[in-house]
Amino acid sequence: MAVVLFIISLLILLIVPNLSKQRTHADKVNTEALQTELNSQAQLYADDKNVAIETVNVKMLENDKYLTEKQAEKMQAKHLEPETYGKSESK
Repeated sequence: MAVVLFIISLLILLIVPNLSKQRTHADKVNTEALQTELNSQAQLYADDKNVAIETVNVKMLENDKYLTEKQAEKMQAKHLEPETYGKSESK
């Protein structure tokens, strides 16, 4: 009985740190995906509305239905903003 408890405890000690690392990795991947989506939608919005991408924000995209309410909430919770990739510097 003690051996079984020892083995279970050992397995738990090995698995728990890995779960934490996996959760951190999943959060990073999720944030990157949200940023990519935001950048794509911001570029589409800027092209459709003929505005500078630097002026586009999450609220504008949500109001004009380029993002769902749920997407906008997640992006705002992570403090994401559209990235411009230096396009305005070439002007």
